[in-house]
Amino acid sequence: MTISNEEAQYRPTIISFVKDLPNLCSLAGLACTILAIYFSITGVYYAAMIGMIWAVAFDWADGLVARRMKGRTGSDRMFGAQLDVVIDIVSYGVTPAILVLSYGVFNPIFLPIAFIMLAASAIRLSYFSTFGLSDESKYTGLALDNNSIALVSIFLLESVLPVGTFSVVLYSSALILAALNVSQIKTPKLSGTPRNVVFLGFYTLSISGIYACKLL
Repeated sequence: MTISNEEAQYRPTIISFVKDLPNLCSLAGLACTILAIYFSITGVYYAAMIGMIWAVAFDWADGLVARRMKGRTGSDRMFGAQLDVVIDIVSYGVTPAILVLSYGVFNPIFLPIAFIMLAASAIRLSYFSTFGLSDESKYTGLALDNNSIALVSIFLLESVLPVGTFSVVLYSSALILAALNVSQIKTPKLSGTPRNVVFLGFYTLSISGIYACKLL
């Protein structure tokens, strides 16, 4: 598809979208995701949990900011939506998959679990991009941000359960979450209300404090 010189003249530059505040929130979440991946690979799991939950917090924040901002163009909204989807597959698909692989000392036996998690995330996001919400406030299938919230909570058991027992809990939970992601259950859009965003902010600070203490 070709574009006219006039269309090309008024097309915004790629980097111009970075100044959009919701996109800055999305990129901040991506930075947290990179930290989560790094610490998962290096085996500093408590730090990885902090990165994972902050990635969710920034993901929720970008939607809240976007809905409250005035003057955003159609291009701003479309670019932001696409950026959000691309970051989501990294934050909620790649990162948890790397976490379970790392906890299993990258034993190839855990590759199928990692693939199932990542495939479910890709399918879930593709379905949502195609069909959107099932109504104004509910998703079809468990939204992917719930995966990180659940895994961060589940990882609190790592310090109280035997390694073998916790491994079963972690891998079983990962598979259950993947199944829920691609199921037909209807789940509410938790990030859609300021009250839930405030609650997540409180939870993020609390869980970050707990894991920070575990790192000391």
